[in-house]
Amino acid sequence: MSENPADISHDQHAVRRQKLAELRAAGHDPFRASFSPTHFSGDALKLHVDGQDNAAGVAVAGRLVTIRDMGKSQFVKILDQQGQIQVYLKKDVVGDEAYAAFKKLDLGDFIGARGTLFKTKTGEVTVRAEAVTLVAKALRPLPEKWHGLSDPEQVYRQRYLDLIVNPESRARLLMRPKIVSHIRRFLEDRQFLEVETPVLQNVAGGAAAKPFTTHHNALGADFFLRISLELYLKRLLVGGFDRVFEIGRNFRNEGVSRKHNPEFTMLEVYQAYGDYRGMMALVRDLLQSLVRDVIRPADGSMKIKHAASGHEIDFGGEWREVAYQDLIRTATEDPDWFARSKAEKIAGAEKRGLSVDPKWEEFEITNEIFSKLIEPTLIQPTFVTHLPKELCPLAKLNADNPAVLDVFELVIGGMEIAPAYSEQNDPDVQRAMFEAQAGDDQQSIDQDFLLALEHGMPPAGGMGVGIDRLCILLTGAESIRDVILFPQLRPGSGGAA
Repeated sequence: MSENPADISHDQHAVRRQKLAELRAAGHDPFRASFSPTHFSGDALKLHVDGQDNAAGVAVAGRLVTIRDMGKSQFVKILDQQGQIQVYLKKDVVGDEAYAAFKKLDLGDFIGARGTLFKTKTGEVTVRAEAVTLVAKALRPLPEKWHGLSDPEQVYRQRYLDLIVNPESRARLLMRPKIVSHIRRFLEDRQFLEVETPVLQNVAGGAAAKPFTTHHNALGADFFLRISLELYLKRLLVGGFDRVFEIGRNFRNEGVSRKHNPEFTMLEVYQAYGDYRGMMALVRDLLQSLVRDVIRPADGSMKIKHAASGHEIDFGGEWREVAYQDLIRTATEDPDWFARSKAEKIAGAEKRGLSVDPKWEEFEITNEIFSKLIEPTLIQPTFVTHLPKELCPLAKLNADNPAVLDVFELVIGGMEIAPAYSEQNDPDVQRAMFEAQAGDDQQSIDQDFLLALEHGMPPAGGMGVGIDRLCILLTGAESIRDVILFPQLRPGSGGAA
């Protein structure tokens, strides 16, 4: 009969508590205030030069994740931000007392080691320790080596354990800050200014979404957590900041799914004197640079594996451009779809297995066909252009067909990655479009933004990129929860009792 892992964990917790008491009774500090490593593990490994053992002295620190007891010597591995490095501890070198103290340490404890680098007979660069220090005692054991975190929800609730024991998850979540850092450098090299705009806003504008509300006691007023970055960034265009971007959190009080989290990160970019086609070139260059310089496919290509479909996505190939209306006509096999009555469109959608609310507007029925039947099939990079005017009140109407907008949605891997517009800068047209969208809820219109537009805003291209979805795409993650360090979950137990 196998033992209950919870009982084992409880027993180990008690043993570690006893070790903690013994350390304190002996006058040792089990939780040091500091340690001064000279190198991260990866940087230390690069210092070794073949044929020059002991050439480099280093101090490294990290969590004990492997211990091999050889009697009078120990091979251990520690984990830090850059990965693992092996440490060799010999009783004759560190002394009897220090060696005996080290043998009482547990997996999960943090140690610091000082010594020189050498290469073992198996070819592994290792620190030959001259001194080892307990930096912080771990009072609870790590998950069992071969089974890891057996509860999928525990991966998200106790992400710190996931980062320790799951190398794939760790690598994916370390890739995210590299992606964000590259985006910043890419835009700054093109003279875009990074700015910060308010999270607490009087009007939840810039998108059609249900906001979270809060109350400011000192001001005696209700505020919304922003649902979009857009309207404040465009105020900066009015103020003379010609190229701006922000990477920030948005909050929407809506559902959760594989692609949705209540709080999510957006990049929004605005460039004066440009349009949606300028944004096409910008996002293509950005994504290609991310694949080439950050993801770096092993075969040297611009192709990455799409986890959900198993297909390869070629970022270096031709990026398709296709009109929204053409996609709808093809999917419905009806060249006259947009001339059909609402009843005919409902029947057409239901014929294709879609559930349609009779209260929906005609454009909503059509967009359900796009989102459910078309978008998931667009695996290779595709610019879907000229969407219906009802879908976005903030974009310019097309000069040749005012029923559609000068916009695109970039779809890759079956997900919308980046919408972009030629921004509406006519205050009268903007007001009319806001009013049409708001209907009876005229208080939802951002009057201060309209006032800003009346002072004059240059023509501009604007774009949003969902950072979470971009990370799903580039890292091969299955879900948005896998690329967010601490995704939103139902309230529940956060750890062991």
